[in-house]
Amino acid sequence: MRLRNKVALITGGANGIGFATAKRFDEEGAKVILTDLNANAVKEAASQLKQAEPHVMNVTDRASIQAVVDEVIAKHQHIDILINNAGITQDARLVKMTEQQFDEVIDVNLKGVFNCTQIIVPHMLEAKKGSIINASSVVGLYGNFGQTNYSASKFGVIGFTKTWAREFGQKGIRVNAVCPGFIATEMVKAMPEDILQGIEKRSWMSRLGSPEEIANVYLFLASDESSYVNGVTIEASGGISL
Repeated sequence: MRLRNKVALITGGANGIGFATAKRFDEEGAKVILTDLNANAVKEAASQLKQAEPHVMNVTDRASIQAVVDEVIAKHQHIDILINNAGITQDARLVKMTEQQFDEVIDVNLKGVFNCTQIIVPHMLEAKKGSIINASSVVGLYGNFGQTNYSASKFGVIGFTKTWAREFGQKGIRVNAVCPGFIATEMVKAMPEDILQGIEKRSWMSRLGSPEEIANVYLFLASDESSYVNGVTIEASGGISL
């Protein structure tokens, strides 16, 4: 088991890529700290895993994060892996986007990553080891129509990744980012069929990705198999950008 005795905290873990990652980590022996805003959803998700602990946590509320981290450290003494997965969308063209739409996406997708990492990384520094994995997006590499706020947040996450890789690499902590393409989560599958078909045609693999395929990338970066991988951005998009 590649993650035996590791403690992994996953934000936005109740469904989609977050839950697929939790399930994969659980299979590989990790103690999964599953966090989400939705109390019922996170409890239900954790009940499907062998050794997962559900926690209600808001990545925009530092007190909420601190309370969860304090509880985890008191119980397990360490957090080895942080998956900054939580994210939202509030799409609109620039001329139609409200300030509230912009602020909410930046607050969750960008500042939420800052909040969680700043609160958790001191424990990794004390242990002199850790793996931090930030969820970016192909939109964070190439932009996307109607996603000024989301694109900015995901570009910013890549900036975090490269900066923190420099700051913490010599301390035994690796920081990397993953840029999923269009993945068959419930949110994406709810899109109109003609749009889904258009997305599939843009991919050189002619299909959407699965949450499990992204979870496998997270697993590689979280495990010791990637022990010399630091500061990279891995695009997992089926070649949609080619």
